[in-house]
Amino acid sequence: MEQPQQSAGPQAATPPLRVGMVGYAFMGAAHSQGWRTAGRVFDLPRSPVLAVICGRDAAAVRTAADRHGWAATETDWRALIERDDVDLVDICTPGDSHAEIAVAALAAGKHVLCEKPLANTVQEAETMARAAEAAYDNGQLAMVGFNYRRVPATALARRMVAEGRLGTLRHVRVTYLQDWLVDPEFPLTWRLRKELAGSGSLGDLGAHIVDLAQHLAGERLAGVSALTETFVRRRPLADGATRGLAGTGAGTAMGTVTVDDAALFTARFPSGALASFEATRYATGRKNALRIELNGERGSLAFDLERLNELWFHDATEPGAHAGFRRILVTEPDHPYLDAWWPPGHGLGYEHTFVHQARDLVHAIAEGRRPEPSFADGLQVQRVLAAVEESAEKNSVYTPIAD
Repeated sequence: MEQPQQSAGPQAATPPLRVGMVGYAFMGAAHSQGWRTAGRVFDLPRSPVLAVICGRDAAAVRTAADRHGWAATETDWRALIERDDVDLVDICTPGDSHAEIAVAALAAGKHVLCEKPLANTVQEAETMARAAEAAYDNGQLAMVGFNYRRVPATALARRMVAEGRLGTLRHVRVTYLQDWLVDPEFPLTWRLRKELAGSGSLGDLGAHIVDLAQHLAGERLAGVSALTETFVRRRPLADGATRGLAGTGAGTAMGTVTVDDAALFTARFPSGALASFEATRYATGRKNALRIELNGERGSLAFDLERLNELWFHDATEPGAHAGFRRILVTEPDHPYLDAWWPPGHGLGYEHTFVHQARDLVHAIAEGRRPEPSFADGLQVQRVLAAVEESAEKNSVYTPIAD
């Protein structure tokens, strides 16, 4: 996707964009960084203002507000969306609350940014997409936060595919490997409970790579064949982990993991290109290893998140005597997003994807156009995740994805 041009006008000429954020942990901190920094780096048509942050624990949310620069706090998200000093609601909570908050915020006339995956079920995602479509007619925009689209190297890869540098696509292979669950004594957090997280590695990591693969390929998956596994099925209860758990008494020490630990699936694009995906939180020694490679008739592209300022390109039209993969250092000012950052050769990091996310959403709001990825895009990813689960449960060869 070609990035919008920066606005030449001063920020003071238009009203600020006042943000209210629900959630303050890992993603809350990352999103805070994005909102706080975007207007200091890019010339934006509206200046983001960190108006209010919300969380159930009053003391913890006050600490987060002081650390990240939020002006006010709330302990009830309903109070946040009713505030007159909030134009946009940023949802950084577990997946079980995404639909309720997003639908209410859109109905209240707010723009919405929602973390991925969009919801815990296809039905919830459909409700959110319908609400977003209705709200668009009233001027409210909704976007889902697939931040890896905003790495300059992946944005460059998308541009190169769109320009035809790979020709007809043949293969896409993607892995997202982590190891934070290898220890069987790691406690039963919300991410390991289906009623809160929706799924395990599939939604946590698989949603990212499904979206990125489809975005870079420029087409949506048509069907999947999948396997999933839960390697450790009982884990120690974390403090407070008995909340909402049936059959757990005060003395209960263990709880049941109700999500997948790993997902492995193959897929097909409508064009005939084949794809393979692996998402796991049990790849010992791998911390955040997202890798994607696209092979086409005229060339190939490869990206590794652990070397996120680099994109590798093979031009198959060159003579074989000196052809091969070459490294593109994605730090030039004519690369996506980079005209506002540092001199060539000075790399960016993970946190900058959230700055770019905020930038793109502010531009979309100011221009009144649908942001990407939209809630409709998030719904489509949710349908892929559901097809993976269905295929794994049935151990079927091929499960079509509904339109």
